[in-house]
Amino acid sequence: MYKHVPVLLEEVLLMLSPKEKCIYLDGTFGGGGYTKSILDVVDCKVIACDRDSSVRDIACEFKSIYQERFDFLHAKFSDIRSVISSFGVKKLDGIILDLGVSNFQLSDPGRGFSFRLNGPLNMGMGLCEETALDVIRKYSERELADIIYEFGEERFSRRIAKNIKMNLSKISTTEDLANIIRLCVKKTSKINVATKTFQALRIFVNDELDELQQVLSESIELLNRGGKIIVVTFHSLEDRIVKRFFKSLIVKENPIKFKLLNKKPIVPSKNEILLNSKARSAKLRGISML
Repeated sequence: MYKHVPVLLEEVLLMLSPKEKCIYLDGTFGGGGYTKSILDVVDCKVIACDRDSSVRDIACEFKSIYQERFDFLHAKFSDIRSVISSFGVKKLDGIILDLGVSNFQLSDPGRGFSFRLNGPLNMGMGLCEETALDVIRKYSERELADIIYEFGEERFSRRIAKNIKMNLSKISTTEDLANIIRLCVKKTSKINVATKTFQALRIFVNDELDELQQVLSESIELLNRGGKIIVVTFHSLEDRIVKRFFKSLIVKENPIKFKLLNKKPIVPSKNEILLNSKARSAKLRGISML
């Protein structure tokens, strides 16, 4: 079986505290790290989904091992209601979401996620309507600048968008785009100058923030009493959505009572970051229905 250790694994398991005969949803299956750990620790069931079709082989392997305790559907987690109903399930005891880009996606040049690996300017996680190349060609300079500013929090968004549109005929790969950005933005920190623009395009292409809002909203009606929503975020835009959503659930006016599982986000230890640099920006938040 493929060995995959996701970010904050021990902390997620401790927060979830899986119990026998309960049903959990892993909404970002990826390499199956969370799912495997949950199924190995207690006799329960995990329904998993992922928008990336490339993980189907891993899911098939899991099915052969865990049999009726595991089910998988190729779908976005925003379709959570139809995902669980397709397996005859109405309520869940826990929902886990790891919002990071998977190692499969980052390490495959053909997916076009990383400016460190030259490949087609794609950035689609799966079930997308357009690629990053489509976006820079389709949208106006002003619209592109707004995308880069809103989803990348890039203060040089106008300059970057202008240079992209001026050099559009020269851009077809991740390396091409990164080079155009480097020409118009001076490096002022350890962060690569292309990082924020690549993040913005990826978020926009995959509609990540709206997907997150939708799955959170849908999840409330699908939880059993004592059910938990656990989310690992990797940038401020995601974390802000999760934080505000959880906060909205614990107001006195809400007829359904919830309890925050941690008041401050849990972050990776120094040791985990040393072992996995991808973990450095991760934040874990959880909430439980009382």
